[in-house]
Amino acid sequence: MLLLGSLQRDMERITCSNGAKYECLLFDMDDTLYPMSTGLNLACRKNIQDYMLHHLQIEESLVPKMCLELYKEYGTTMAGLKAFGYEFDNDEFHAYVHGRLPYDTLKPDPLLRNLLLSMPQRKIIFTNADKVHAAQVLSRLGLEDCFEGVICFETLNPPIESESNDDGEQVFFSDSESDIDPPKSRTNIVCKPSLEAMEAAIRIANIDPKKTVFFDDSVRNIASGKAAGLHTVIVGSSTLVPGADVALSSIHNIKEALPDIWEAKEEEQLESVLPSAVEAVVLA
Repeated sequence: MLLLGSLQRDMERITCSNGAKYECLLFDMDDTLYPMSTGLNLACRKNIQDYMLHHLQIEESLVPKMCLELYKEYGTTMAGLKAFGYEFDNDEFHAYVHGRLPYDTLKPDPLLRNLLLSMPQRKIIFTNADKVHAAQVLSRLGLEDCFEGVICFETLNPPIESESNDDGEQVFFSDSESDIDPPKSRTNIVCKPSLEAMEAAIRIANIDPKKTVFFDDSVRNIASGKAAGLHTVIVGSSTLVPGADVALSSIHNIKEALPDIWEAKEEEQLESVLPSAVEAVVLA
């Protein structure tokens, strides 16, 4: 009977902890799911500067500094350009900036894939990039079926005239699924690291920030994530930054740094074993 009592206590512990510590994992994509050494970041910056020079006719000597300052001030250079009154088509901009990236530097990552698939929580991508780029990156990494959905540029910035997503894509939180109002003007781009973007992502994904872990490589995004109430993990750094709860030099180190993610799965497995063990003891 001592064994029975021990098993009963174990089951009570599991019942009490049935509310998992983490229910959702929110991942940034670029330079988070793959290292900056791939060169995509630098290539993207060069493409943005080329677009500013050749399509917006900005003085060449001003472009590098302006590109960086707008990024720092508005979250993305694109958002800054819109705020300064430059008029251009969003899809055209994204096609130019991302369409010429060296995607062949991205290779399938079976280690990360297995880690993601072993996590029992909901998993969602949260990126400032457009959905075409997101799909390309996830496909190249072999991770396209590892996430419930993608919150991207189109999610946070639906057209002023509401348009439904009729292309049949289910992987993205489409424009019609977004519960944020379209921007009052096309000059207002919603993106990380603004608190508005963080709170919008929380609403759209219908998540509890207190039970959500946010992974990002940006110090500014991490600070905003913490301000929104999320658990935060800075990726690509071995030291903590303001607002970060955990620092990961690589996303591959996630299991060593955050074993709590797998606790729910282990307890679920234990819960399925214990009832039969109790029955066996009682029958004996």
